[in-house]
Formats: sequence, structure tokens, C-alpha cells
Amino acid sequence: MKEILAQRPPDPRESAGTSGFSFIRQVTSRTGYRGGMPHRQRAADLDAAAPAEKTCASCGRRIEWRAAWAKNWDEVRYCSDACRSHKVTDVDRELEASILGLLDQRAATATICPSESARAIGGDDWRDLMEPARRAARRLVARGEIDITQGGSVVDPSTAKGPIRLRKRRA
Repeated sequence: MKEILAQRPPDPRESAGTSGFSFIRQVTSRTGYRGGMPHRQRAADLDAAAPAEKTCASCGRRIEWRAAWAKNWDEVRYCSDACRSHKVTDVDRELEASILGLLDQRAATATICPSESARAIGGDDWRDLMEPARRAARRLVARGEIDITQGGSVVDPSTAKGPIRLRKRRA
């Protein structure tokens, strides 16, 4: 074994008194490249490339940018196939008008529950209108007309879970 090591040419890294590993450490700290497979784009790189935020025309949730939509991002209106097939109906428009009407009848600082709008439109079958009422509220938030709150604090309508309240947007 010693004979084989003696026959190989001297490594300049070894003669400089540094081990091979420290040489690699010096190169990676200088270049940032560690070798191996090329890295994927980091989330920060993707966020910088993502265009302006959009909201779904049907459900009012934030549309997450996808690389597949890069060519036609300006034409994207819906966040999913379900929203594309549902679109905005006359009942949805009635719910929006009902929410705004109920808020107009109350004090400027008052809030309402989306179920009040669903009850006003749906009568005895109001429970079937709860999700459409929440969608209508999210669309109104996207237009800047109302706020969605939980526990008195304004929340992101795309991620809010549980009971919500609706209030007019404060100036």
C-alpha cells in the first residue's frame, strides 16, 4: 500500500499543507457551488418572478401563480376547474347586494354574519347558500368594499377558516 502511495504524483493541495477537504471548503465558500446536481429555483426566486396578485372571479380567493400559466397569466380568471364551471350566477349577485344592503342598514362599525345574507335570500333553505355567501363576501373584499374579520381583526379571506364577520371597509 505504501508503495502505491509513493508512486502517485504529489498533490499540490497536500504540499501546501492543507487537506483536500479544506480546499473544497475554500472553493465552495468562494463560489457558493457545492457540486452535484444543479439546484432547483428557490421560493424567493419564484416569488420575484411571479406577477401581480389576482383573485378568482368566482370564489374570491387569491389565485396562486403557476409556471404553466406564465404565457397567458393576463387571461387567467379562475383558480380551478370547479370555479370555471361554477362562474358567478344571479344568486351570487343577489348575495353580494344583500350583504351590502344589510351593512348599509347598520351602524358604520357594525358587522354581520354571512348567514344573515343567506337567510334573506334563501328563506328556509338558507344553509345551502352559506358557501355562496362566503364566496360573495370574498369577492366584495377583492373589490375593496368590505372586510372579513375574526375576533375583531381583519383576516385574509383566502385562508380564513371558521366563523367570520363582515364589515364595511374603514377609511
